[in-house]
Amino acid sequence: MKLNDSNLFRQQALINGEWLDANNGEVIDVTNPANGDKLGSVPKMGADETRAAIDAANRALPVWRALTAKERANILRNWFNLMMEHQDDLARLMTLEQG
Repeated sequence: MKLNDSNLFRQQALINGEWLDANNGEVIDVTNPANGDKLGSVPKMGADETRAAIDAANRALPVWRALTAKERANILRNWFNLMMEHQDDLARLMTLEQG
């Protein structure tokens, strides 16, 4: 798969700011439904990883709540700008993943 920024293609889960594999090392293949080609894989997370993600989200919420509306808007605007900057790669990834 040809991307302008290969860093956008991740095969791990983001939990608490870290890219992680499943504790048991298992993965689920991601295929293009149009032709069955394997695109990559994602970790098959279990209950422990799910609890860790929920705990991380619960810890993050008070921090997010404490930000002013302007600070939250700036973060969301930055995210929007990044999506626009990488829209061609994101469109390619989504098209391949969704067939």
